[in-house]
Amino acid sequence: MTRTAARPKQARLFDDLPEVPPVPRVNARPEAAALAEVLQVLRHHPLVAWAERQNSGVARIGTRFVRFGWPGCSDVLGQLRDGRLLAVEVKARQGKMTNEQTAFLSLVRRFGGVAFLARDCRDVLRELAAAA
Repeated sequence: MTRTAARPKQARLFDDLPEVPPVPRVNARPEAAALAEVLQVLRHHPLVAWAERQNSGVARIGTRFVRFGWPGCSDVLGQLRDGRLLAVEVKARQGKMTNEQTAFLSLVRRFGGVAFLARDCRDVLRELAAAA
């Protein structure tokens, strides 16, 4: 007797359910794609010393809540090779910045840093060329 012959025939549990099309995606994560593109350009640009993604939000650890980042903190923080702070807020094509994000970019610029909104790699290249 073979092993396959010893198995009982399995019932088909979902045969009577009607076939339905998949639910269309509401958000295909365009901001995540933009963030990946922006980070790749920043990490390979000759003017940039380093650039890292900044996570923000709240997590529960046991019974305590721990906040990461702060309201308005840019998606990417880094440093140019000449020592200036780099702050990049990444948004999808239709994304809008909050008042806190706008204020943070203004603060960085006021004290000599380079801060801008990027929606794709072209924005990064344009802003870094202007900052050179």
